[in-house]
Amino acid sequence: MQAHDQTDPAPDLAPDTADPLARERAHLTASRAALRAMRADAEALDIRDVTANWVNAAVLERQIDDRIKALADLAHTPLFFGRLDYLHAPGADQAEGADGEQFYIGRRHVHDADGDPMVIDWRAPVSQPFYRASKKDPMDIALRRRFGYTGGDLTAYEDEHLSDPAEDERASRLLQREIERPRVGPMRDIVATIQPEQDEIVRSGLGGSVCVQGGPGTGKTAVGLHRVAYLLYAHRERLARTGTLVIGPNASFLHYIEQVLPALGELEVKQATVDDLVAHVEVRGTDDTAAALVKGDARMAEVLRRAVRSHVTLPTEPVMVVRGSRRWRVPAYELEEIVRELLARDIRYGAARDALPQRVAHAVLVRMEQAGEAPDDRVQDAVARNPAVKAAVKAIWPPIDPAKLVLRLLSDAEFLAEHAEGVLDADEQKALLWTKPPRSVKSAKWSAADAVLIDEAHDLVSRTPSLGHVVLDEAQDLSPMQYRAVGRRCTTGSATVLGDLAQGTTPWATRSWAEALGHLGKADAVVEELTAGFRVPREVIAYASRLLPAIAPGLTEVASVRESPGSLAVREVADLDAACLEACTESLRREGSIGLIAADARVPALAQALTAAGVTYLSPGEETTPDTRLTLVPASLAKGLEYDYVVLDEPAAVVDGEPDERTGLRRLYVALTRAVSGLIVVHAAPLPEQLA
Repeated sequence: MQAHDQTDPAPDLAPDTADPLARERAHLTASRAALRAMRADAEALDIRDVTANWVNAAVLERQIDDRIKALADLAHTPLFFGRLDYLHAPGADQAEGADGEQFYIGRRHVHDADGDPMVIDWRAPVSQPFYRASKKDPMDIALRRRFGYTGGDLTAYEDEHLSDPAEDERASRLLQREIERPRVGPMRDIVATIQPEQDEIVRSGLGGSVCVQGGPGTGKTAVGLHRVAYLLYAHRERLARTGTLVIGPNASFLHYIEQVLPALGELEVKQATVDDLVAHVEVRGTDDTAAALVKGDARMAEVLRRAVRSHVTLPTEPVMVVRGSRRWRVPAYELEEIVRELLARDIRYGAARDALPQRVAHAVLVRMEQAGEAPDDRVQDAVARNPAVKAAVKAIWPPIDPAKLVLRLLSDAEFLAEHAEGVLDADEQKALLWTKPPRSVKSAKWSAADAVLIDEAHDLVSRTPSLGHVVLDEAQDLSPMQYRAVGRRCTTGSATVLGDLAQGTTPWATRSWAEALGHLGKADAVVEELTAGFRVPREVIAYASRLLPAIAPGLTEVASVRESPGSLAVREVADLDAACLEACTESLRREGSIGLIAADARVPALAQALTAAGVTYLSPGEETTPDTRLTLVPASLAKGLEYDYVVLDEPAAVVDGEPDERTGLRRLYVALTRAVSGLIVVHAAPLPEQLA
């Protein structure tokens, strides 16, 4: 492997110079000019003569606006990051000796005025060898070139002659540098550093669902986001109709990742938390652990199903329909047959309720035909709207308000006992009931788990619309009922599930992916495991992995590819606040972002110490800048975030802040694995014995 570095950008040089770096810079300059021309062409489009009406004009105008935004030239984002020199033209018969072609690989496609490609989208099939080719399988690649950038300036390149048996296969220095590049601001894409095992997941098809088990630093979140970008490239029309959604654990996390897809040219992907999805009521209350465990249990779905169906009353009186001078009678036994048949079909409550008046009307039409009349569909619709039929339907199959139904289940012990019999025991039912039932839906202090129950009830009444693809990140923390809430939003689509069983920090944390995928409705999903770590230094992940036997026995330890001597320091101190302040000051002398992570209860004291010392800091979700690079992070919000340097305050307090030791150790595992370049652990109390 040959590396060529020139950190000081050279002056403009002619493209035909003998200096390869100058030629590549010339191609970059020409590509940026071509991109600007593509954007100018889009801005100059005149749609006045090609749209039939204002609706078409509005749709087309929005599409053009999106196209213009996608063609933005981001000054500090490299337009291309690699080059492939094929031995033969892709798709050509190699026996014919077709000359190879050269392709520049980047974040989006760029073509010149003649339509010839200057940069190929990283998602195109011809780009795949950039991520997959190796000495063992060169994939018809003679040369793979990686580019290094400083800001937006091309400053280095590195060559791999994959088809040359004389050249040894070595780790890429530019690849390592890109992985280790300091992190200031929101999460960035990894499109230049995707590894072969990650690329296989990214490019897996839309038809199947994928579950990615990945330890800290394996890039599972980035893989999920890049998979969305790839699917939108490969199946754009279909996903444009059905929609795509990324679900994260909290707003801070979503803010952290929100720039990744736009940087790849994808602007239309929605983001939400599970709480956002089920926001049918305002959440103002909290549950104790016992109540939350029962409310999150999948058995609650059966309790709710029984409660919904209990509203159906079998008819005991006939229906008499008066039309003109004639009366038509449908007897109670026939109405009962209709109702039982609808119940047996087990369709949604609202759909069955809508079907009932038509079924009754059909029974009336049969009698009309038997009497010699010839009624049509309009007559049937009129009969279905007849006051007598409407009154019967209301009595037999009354409308249901899902929130009122859940309110009654949580307030009325007899109603709950009737529908939880054989499903929940007495203690579980007691845990569910409110000690002081609210008067109404609006006055109730609903919890997040209650909102999920209401969402389940909504789906029992009327079908939840399905999206084409859903990405679910940090999935290990979801309850079975939350999995069901996500699953019904991709019943006709597919899902990418991302998580780490070792990082589950809720009392209902996922025990196995097979169980979770069953609740999600994707039992046939393929489970992939990422075990190569690219973010966390080897010394840090090895230290954190001492906790694995206690928190996730049997789980494969992450093997970091990055050795960084001196990246871990464990300091026993007398004055905790002063030592944390000193460690933060020390870290701020280095380049990159710094996270001070502490047990939630310790955050106010640390905030006061930082303020007294004149050290400015941010809260999770606020964007770091070159001037403000320190974020004070409660341990409960650390999941999914990453910083160049982490100062971890008092590990024992992190463990003690959780309801049980296993959850506390998992929270500590999360906090220990947020560092990209270095970790300083500061403690006054003894460390948990698992770390000793």
